[in-house]
Amino acid sequence: MQTSFTDKQLENKDNKSSETILRKCVHCGMCNATCPTYGINGDELEGPRGRIYLIKDMLENNKPANKKIAKHIDSCLSCYSCMTTCPSGVNYMHLIDHGRNHVEETYKRPFLDRTFRNILSFVLPKPNIFLILAIASKVIKPFSFLLPQFLKNSLSLMPNRIPSKKLKSQKVYSPKNNKIVSRVALLTGCVQRVIAPEINEATIRLLNRHNVEVVVMPDVECCGSLNHHLGKKDLARISFVKNIESWHQEYLDNGLDAIISNTSGCGTTLKDYGHIFKNDKDFKKKAKKISDLTKDITEYLHENLKLNYKNTEEKNYKVAYHSACSMQHGQKIHDQPKELISKTGSEVLEIPEGHLCCGSAGTYNILHQKMAKSLLRNKVKNIEKVSPDFISTGNVGCITQISTGTRIPIIHTVELLDWFTGGPKPYKLRKL
Repeated sequence: MQTSFTDKQLENKDNKSSETILRKCVHCGMCNATCPTYGINGDELEGPRGRIYLIKDMLENNKPANKKIAKHIDSCLSCYSCMTTCPSGVNYMHLIDHGRNHVEETYKRPFLDRTFRNILSFVLPKPNIFLILAIASKVIKPFSFLLPQFLKNSLSLMPNRIPSKKLKSQKVYSPKNNKIVSRVALLTGCVQRVIAPEINEATIRLLNRHNVEVVVMPDVECCGSLNHHLGKKDLARISFVKNIESWHQEYLDNGLDAIISNTSGCGTTLKDYGHIFKNDKDFKKKAKKISDLTKDITEYLHENLKLNYKNTEEKNYKVAYHSACSMQHGQKIHDQPKELISKTGSEVLEIPEGHLCCGSAGTYNILHQKMAKSLLRNKVKNIEKVSPDFISTGNVGCITQISTGTRIPIIHTVELLDWFTGGPKPYKLRKL
């Protein structure tokens, strides 16, 4: 794609990066073929190619975003399916991030939209505040008929039960036999540690059982992706810097073999720290080290450990594996989770149109409820076609989203692996 940035404009490092990305685009439109929003709307501006033109026009002409541009940029799921499809290697992820930052800096949103986004930005990355909101939602739900539809729909995503923690909060979890073969840090997440602490507990049990020491840094909460994808780059940077400093100091002081993410959206962002800070002389080396150390839990298990599977079940289950967009398109992790599941003796079922998003996408199912529900219906229909005993996935957002559309139980892949290596049976599967 031909560009017309001025030399002055290219002095801006973000513009320079985006110009390089834009030049790779050859207008072929193959990205549209796998774009969920384009597939539903059929609108050129609701596909990656159209959004690329909108971003190019804004950046080249120093044009502030307007209502129309914001609408189309906002409606992108950041599923990155287009990047998997693109034959030219266009890094749409970094381009859409720049576009969102520009929208947020130049467009004054309507009051209600702006307020709601600010509330999400403030509440969700802070586990203690989010816990209060989650508890309050249980009280409010019986009266939800009094609320506007978008708030009613948002409430439906809140859990009906707040699971109690079974593991005591501490910094270091060591194997009981003290035979440590590896030492890793675990990102426990912001929303996940509140609504699904069992995922982190299963991760710690599984790693400890295989002689891996787990470190949970007390000052690391949110990976920063929530604000990053809302275009709030200054707030995102605060989380980025805090996390980089914390993990890097632990790496220097006590050593870390990996940083484990069990939420694929968070893992995608952690692996991108190196790019985000590539022009920052103070943080680029530290950020790259953190990105290099980051592994999804299934990626780490597959590459570094020989799991001790136990024949705890006589039944061979049929498991529908849902690959989160951030897993398959963001991190390019495809076969590792399925191979680990198959070693339990379970049959791994391929979901039709498995490359398409379920509609969760961070805060997308809150901010774009109509589109999210359409994607959910399609995803559930395809899952139910294969008639699984239960569903497995590697992202808490997908778990939350899909569970609202089907009665088929859905668990995190690490819960399944923990169960089949000596851990407890996941409570969601207790009726199987």
